[in-house]
Amino acid sequence: MSTQMPVLKEPARKRKGKKGLLAIVILLFFALLAVLFFNSSISKISEIQISGSRFATNESILKAAGIKVGDAFFQSPSSSIAEGVKKLPHVEDVKVVKVFPGIVKMTIQEYPVVAYELAPEGGLIALLSSGTSAVVTDERQTLVDKPILTGWKENDPVKKELTKQLALIPEKQLADLSEISPVPSKAYPDRIRMYTRTKFEVITAVSVLPDKIDALHAVIEHQEPGKITMLLADTYVPFNTDGAEESPANVD
Repeated sequence: MSTQMPVLKEPARKRKGKKGLLAIVILLFFALLAVLFFNSSISKISEIQISGSRFATNESILKAAGIKVGDAFFQSPSSSIAEGVKKLPHVEDVKVVKVFPGIVKMTIQEYPVVAYELAPEGGLIALLSSGTSAVVTDERQTLVDKPILTGWKENDPVKKELTKQLALIPEKQLADLSEISPVPSKAYPDRIRMYTRTKFEVITAVSVLPDKIDALHAVIEHQEPGKITMLLADTYVPFNTDGAEESPANVD
């Protein structure tokens, strides 16, 4: 007896046309939204806020940052903006924060002022711990709690090193220094003379200043005004009431 094989039906084909068309429509919709967003004012920088700068101008900061109002908000990351601003000679650090929509905030930290210098045309020049200088344009900034440098040449490398060493001195001790001038010798090309607001005259050298500052402070705290020498050997000579100096005494 022969048996008849059942007829196999072909499986129904799934209709992919509608799903594919739906995916294309969704993609086109999001693409249209993206085009509209990036061409709208909400995607642009609408305000740039700069704070903390005393010597770097807003114009120089914006130029170094590489951004301006109207630029695309997401075009430049915060890290690249900060990297550009930190190349300015007065800027030690900067914090960049983006606040959507459209606001960029930059908080500038400049190198601290360690001394001042009289400008040839008058006014003051601020000397920063980085060795750079800046003209003081705001007289309200000139609180004289830093020493004045006198008798220095403009590009003297010893002066640049001095500003770096002054940055290592504690604020209270730095505030007592009133004037610093160069008095080089063969043995000490970087020798300096300092006057303090507590009426002392100090002879030392830029290269040994950080190591001598604590001993200097101890003498000033416990002795009468006089002349202090802090080089290879440390000596202290008090001033007489008639202005003469007594015999030198070793500083322990």
